[in-house]
Amino acid sequence: MSNYISKHKPEWEELEALVARARKSLKGMNAEELARLDVLYRQTTVHLAQVATRTKDISLLNYLNNLTAAAHAVIYLPPKRSASQSALTFITDGFARVVARTWAYHAAAGALMLFGGFLAYLAVWRDPLAAYAIMPAMEMRLPGSSKEQLLEALRHGRSMKSGEKFIFASFLFSHNLKVGLLTMSLGVLAAIPSIILIVYNGMILGAFTAIHHNNGIYAEYWAWILPHGVSELGAIVLCGGIGLMLGRAVVCPGMLSRAESLRLAGQEAVKVAMGVAAMLVLAAVVESYLRQSHLSTGQRFLFAGGTFLLWSMYFLRGWLLERAEAEKLAREKAEAIVRAGSAHAIEYSGSPAAR
Repeated sequence: MSNYISKHKPEWEELEALVARARKSLKGMNAEELARLDVLYRQTTVHLAQVATRTKDISLLNYLNNLTAAAHAVIYLPPKRSASQSALTFITDGFARVVARTWAYHAAAGALMLFGGFLAYLAVWRDPLAAYAIMPAMEMRLPGSSKEQLLEALRHGRSMKSGEKFIFASFLFSHNLKVGLLTMSLGVLAAIPSIILIVYNGMILGAFTAIHHNNGIYAEYWAWILPHGVSELGAIVLCGGIGLMLGRAVVCPGMLSRAESLRLAGQEAVKVAMGVAAMLVLAAVVESYLRQSHLSTGQRFLFAGGTFLLWSMYFLRGWLLERAEAEKLAREKAEAIVRAGSAHAIEYSGSPAAR
């Protein structure tokens, strides 16, 4: 082992010096130095794998492990960014990618909301009085309302002044954010409250839809709800998905402790919460200004369709970025295994015992 250390120590020292330089100023290094840094890092990972199988020298193992970790951080971790750059990166990529990583929970939350909506719609369609058991106590648009009253409510507020619309948007954002955060945070209670809230939100929408459909109001109703509903309901579904994820972290932590499992899930939850807040700001602005406008039904549908398309493309891009990153990591891992195996075979063939 002493001969092995003497043979490779100059390479380790060279890598250590390059890492120190890169930490000070990565931009100050030329292309040859950067290429050398990459080569030495890969060689040292092989050395680490070989040393781990040949010696129990903890100090040497720790040295090589820390050296490769430092080199990996320099090569692969993104450079430090300003707060504005970090915020821009999160908006363009980060939010979509965290949703892609947790997509299964969001899909389950969406299914639960659709289930609640479908169940309530059927109940109110067959028995309008069921709406009284579902709708909030202060809601005035109930089965006893006439078609004219419902249409008047849909068209109400179109002549509001901009100041009034701003106040209305602030109220909508505050209310929806509270509902979203409540749905998300209650997931720590084994996700049971989150499931109830997701289903109930779907039931309110289903009952509300059935009330209008029972009065023959279709196009104008959907033109009223979809422009802001695409962003608002999408945000609530994402909050529900995080609630389910937190619940799973508590109920099924796997090999981790519950505290560690919940901590890791909480990191993703915070990222989703920031993105959801942006979605709810957009939904509140649309609900207050666009919904309370004199746009035609066709124009409203066009806006809703465009919003749905944009959100779909945004989250699809996040999924593609996550998939590319996963494939890259798998490829690097496979290459490292092959290099370690090849180096071990060369070392073995050159040893006196092999000859």
